[in-house]
Amino acid sequence: MVPRIDRYLARLIFLPLLGTLLLAAMLLTLEKMLRLFDFVVSEGGPVTVVWRMMANLIPEYLGLGIPLGLMLGILLAFRRLATSSELDSLRAAGLSYGRLLRIPYAYALVLMAVNIGIVGFVQPYSQYAYQELRFDLQSGALGASIRVGEFNNFGRRMTLRVERSENRGTDLYGVFVRANTRDGRSLAAAADRGTFLATDDPNTIIFRLINGRLVHNQRSFPVPRVLSFQRYDLPIDLPSIEAFRGRGNPLNELTITELFRQGYLADVPPQRRIGAQAQFHFRLVEMVMILMLPMLAVALAVPPKRSTSGLGIFLSVIMVVTYHKVNQYGQEAAANGQIEPILALWVPLVLFAALIFWMYWTLAHKPGGQPIGALERVFARLGKLVSRLFRRRRRLIPAE
Repeated sequence: MVPRIDRYLARLIFLPLLGTLLLAAMLLTLEKMLRLFDFVVSEGGPVTVVWRMMANLIPEYLGLGIPLGLMLGILLAFRRLATSSELDSLRAAGLSYGRLLRIPYAYALVLMAVNIGIVGFVQPYSQYAYQELRFDLQSGALGASIRVGEFNNFGRRMTLRVERSENRGTDLYGVFVRANTRDGRSLAAAADRGTFLATDDPNTIIFRLINGRLVHNQRSFPVPRVLSFQRYDLPIDLPSIEAFRGRGNPLNELTITELFRQGYLADVPPQRRIGAQAQFHFRLVEMVMILMLPMLAVALAVPPKRSTSGLGIFLSVIMVVTYHKVNQYGQEAAANGQIEPILALWVPLVLFAALIFWMYWTLAHKPGGQPIGALERVFARLGKLVSRLFRRRRRLIPAE
């Protein structure tokens, strides 16, 4: 019978866990996607780079999405057991809360291992790749999109405007181009068509113009020269692009083993050592926190008798997100040297764990115990007060 109950609990937890994890990741990525589209379009880069940048942000979002998914998956599963009286039946059959927590802790251990791999090793490389894409986009290494009907600047020496673009930018129509050379010459041309061609020199491309007129001017000419052409090849020097910086600055681009090495073993400047220690302990407490979530979820999942209040769901999200923000503040304060990294990050963890243990002990070992019973009563009274106000207002509004 017990293995069946374990399988039943595993099924109850899996679907809300997976759904919450996907929903959290989607909400976080959608919020970022709009800003990335604005950034890429303003830089004149190809829109396809947005998807590459979003892929490099997924590990960062999973670092918060996995704890939230685990928390809500366990909470919703036990809430279903509690509201359908199945939890009372299991307790009457001799299964304690400690026994029922075996499957939630199996999920927690697996997801903790996944989170260690993501936060400790995958996320630093994805952060570096994301910043490299931003650098390439701003420097023009990814290419620039030509906006039709607008003046497009390519470096300081060339301006281009096209009326129409076809074949994914291969054929340009209604072309106007103005270019200045380093020796003081200036060229301005208007052509019916134009296209870019590669050359053997990777630093130079050819802009071939078809059927147009060209105005050529330089200091030795008394007046600018004007000529008509059927085909004219305009060489364009590509601007030099700097190499992107190495990985490791900022410190969130280092893996957890590299942070430990720089924080405690390597000979590095004191400010960098303190920053590495703060980042190292920040990641550790974020990983350890996952082990406390099953008890917190169960403590918040069981509403009072004859109640279907969803206050526990709301509080669970608030507590996890608040603790994450407290850790971020502690990490920043420790990195600035305002407080010791161990005090800034492990003291909140101990306090949070003590609160969770008290809530779980109240539910599991105190007869009739409700860790959030007082809050449930306050919110129930507030709900009744709001409903009365709405009913009274409805009575005062005259019918038309």
